Amino acid sequence: MAPGTHLPFLLLATLLAAAPLSLAAEPEAFDVRRHLSTVTRYDVSRGSNSAVAAPSISDECRVIHLNLVARHGTRAPTKKRTKELDRLAVRLGVLVNEARQGPNSESVKKIPSWMKGWESPWKGRVTGKGGELVSEGEEELFNFANRVKERFQDLFDEEYHPEVYSIRATQVPRASASAVAFGLGLLSGKGKLGAGKNRAFSVLSESRASDICLRFFDSCQTYKDYRKRKEPDVDKQKEPILEHVTSALVNRYRLNFTKQDVSSLWFLCKQQASLLNITNQACQLFNEDEVYLLEWTDDLEGFVLKGYGESINYKMGLPLLKDVVQSMEQAIIAKQENYPAGTYEKARLRFAHAETLVPFSCLLGLFLEGSDFEKIQREEPLDLPPMPPQKRNWMGGLVAPFASNNMLVLYQCPGKTDDSGISQGQNSSYFVQVLHNEAPVSMPAFTDVVAVSEDML
Repeated sequence: MAPGTHLPFLLLATLLAAAPLSLAAEPEAFDVRRHLSTVTRYDVSRGSNSAVAAPSISDECRVIHLNLVARHGTRAPTKKRTKELDRLAVRLGVLVNEARQGPNSESVKKIPSWMKGWESPWKGRVTGKGGELVSEGEEELFNFANRVKERFQDLFDEEYHPEVYSIRATQVPRASASAVAFGLGLLSGKGKLGAGKNRAFSVLSESRASDICLRFFDSCQTYKDYRKRKEPDVDKQKEPILEHVTSALVNRYRLNFTKQDVSSLWFLCKQQASLLNITNQACQLFNEDEVYLLEWTDDLEGFVLKGYGESINYKMGLPLLKDVVQSMEQAIIAKQENYPAGTYEKARLRFAHAETLVPFSCLLGLFLEGSDFEKIQREEPLDLPPMPPQKRNWMGGLVAPFASNNMLVLYQCPGKTDDSGISQGQNSSYFVQVLHNEAPVSMPAFTDVVAVSEDML
């Protein structure tokens, strides 16, 4: 049978059997930076993961191909959200003045000092659409690339060529900038440019209208219709939490906060904590339980509109999965037919968005619980993530923090030997290991790694 005839179907079925990742390990002390949903910084998210034992792979096996799908790194607020923060600054000024002019002078003492005269740090600093990659985001991708290079040294031992190490990104600046930051880390010391001995490299992009692999959410009208229809329902599900927190803040600070005020203050908290490392202003308005609830509302929205809430969310990502599988097929063929080094692809590195990574993670079957796997096989929506204080697997800060990523690592292991005692490529066995945010994913339905042998092809 021709190589790769059944591989896409085998691999898809196997990957869908992936077990849920371990839940976050509760930190000894509460840190709001661990509870910012998809605004969580990558280094903070990685530090929140419980240790997962790496699958046992024979020392005789070697990596022959790597697929990477990554979200962009930490970014600045978009123009739309910076305008919201400007409106919040005006609104806070009104609330403070109302308190000062009120009959109860004691209420003024309850107002946090930072709120008096506060202005958005992003005021007047946004050009274009905003949302650009910030220096912290550059460092996330640069350092990530160095870890990848160190972890898979044999894979990146060849001289760079754009068809051997393919780097792709969407046309959105923060995604392409993330690709550049990653490329700088991956190829540092490989060239002759500057003190870092850098070298030039290419980043490929398709137009937004035709990019069905990395921006499928832009080109799928069925998904757009679903999202437009579902967003009001999500807002209604979030409303009781906002009402509860708003009431608590009004009583605590004696200010006439509205639900919109609280929503904007929560957004400010996330931006301050993630981008500026400030946790003693907007974030300090909320107690721990309120942070858990507000985090849940963000996770709920991501689950329903990007994740397992409806099968269209992840089915539209099938072109990306097909691209991943085909690249592995090509790598296997190259080994079986003994292609010369430098004539075939060894890594396909993609940089996109949470709207790309979350559906792809769902296609891989990550973060499932109980009988969820059987439900998604029937294309049924899953139960919503349980509300705190109940534990849940679906947490935005683990599923898709800034710079979050999935890696599919293809291994070749020696198989049968010929009369000379040499194992030929066509007799080898092949294994795929899946990593989420650099941590291996266990697959108990099969083995810790997915076996793809000659007999299966």
